[in-house]
Amino acid sequence: MKNGKEIGKSGEDLACEYLVKERYRILYRNYRQPWGEIDIITTSKDKTLVFIEVKAMRKLGNAAKEGFQPEDNLTKAKLLKTQRMCTMFVAKHPELIDEERGWRIDLIALTLEEKSVIINHYKNI
Repeated sequence: MKNGKEIGKSGEDLACEYLVKERYRILYRNYRQPWGEIDIITTSKDKTLVFIEVKAMRKLGNAAKEGFQPEDNLTKAKLLKTQRMCTMFVAKHPELIDEERGWRIDLIALTLEEKSVIINHYKNI
């Protein structure tokens, strides 16, 4: 059985595989600063800079049926912290911004089942 960190790493690996298939270009993984972390930084096929927050959970019995989803792990506080991190990243790397497209934050929520994975990609959260 995987622990929380292993599930998180598996989720990020699967999210990167998904993004590459969707023609995103991965720039950074686990971009860290003393005040926070961004899971994945990428550019979309239309050249928009996209910050990806990944939330993954193992399906335990009927947990999904009871209404609890990986999306529920993205709290308002976590989203605000992510927004601040992204703003600081953009200030340090203006060369990565297409002025017409700007940047956005997406959420990739993964439910890891025994033999499959359910991926939900929420754009511009």
